[in-house]
Amino acid sequence: MLFRSYSKSDLHLKGENYNFTLNNITANDKPKGWHIDYFNPARMTIPQTNLRIGYFISDHYNISIGVDHMKYVMNQNQITTINGTINEGGIFDGTYNNNPIILTEDFLTFEHTDGLNYINTEISRVDDISKIFNINNTDIFQINLTEGIGAGFLYPKTNAMVMGKERYDEFHIAGYGISAKVGLNFTFFKHFFLQTEFKGGYIDMNDIRITHNTADRASQNFFFLQRIISIGGIFKV
Repeated sequence: MLFRSYSKSDLHLKGENYNFTLNNITANDKPKGWHIDYFNPARMTIPQTNLRIGYFISDHYNISIGVDHMKYVMNQNQITTINGTINEGGIFDGTYNNNPIILTEDFLTFEHTDGLNYINTEISRVDDISKIFNINNTDIFQINLTEGIGAGFLYPKTNAMVMGKERYDEFHIAGYGISAKVGLNFTFFKHFFLQTEFKGGYIDMNDIRITHNTADRASQNFFFLQRIISIGGIFKV
């Protein structure tokens, strides 16, 4: 189960007849809570999901690859400020200099909901801290402290509609991300685990597709924080 928070972001949109920035926009994730979809392979990408596979190169270190399937939804009807120009021949035409604007649906809808896909590689360290809790038989139950760093690229499926243009909703490589995490791993019988994590990072997407016209692009960067509860297995290969 996943919960995520995002920092405010300046969203820059540029096309043949417009070039403007929306300042300090806010967005939320789209949590589903405890749900059977997390265990249904046919519906696993509907909720927010992290999938990861890794290899222990030593007792303390592992390398993994995975995808953080996040969801990012711009808060509709928020009031922000706009800088730049619009010359689309419509009601939003004008030159803006830090003017207030309400982000109504006829002006902009913007979300990465299938999703804000962070495909990344991580290296992590794992340390057995069972003795701190007076746990002696770690073959049955073990508590580990884990921390790691990662980096990768963003492959969002951006669902956007800009000033009445046809809705766009396609996958596109949009930028990169870096991240770090810390958590507790509870291992049962040496093979099965429950893991809780805090994971934070920075995302920079400088090439977001927003319409069917390839000249139209958006860019944004922001920080994120994830609170993660995951289950998994450890097996010899």
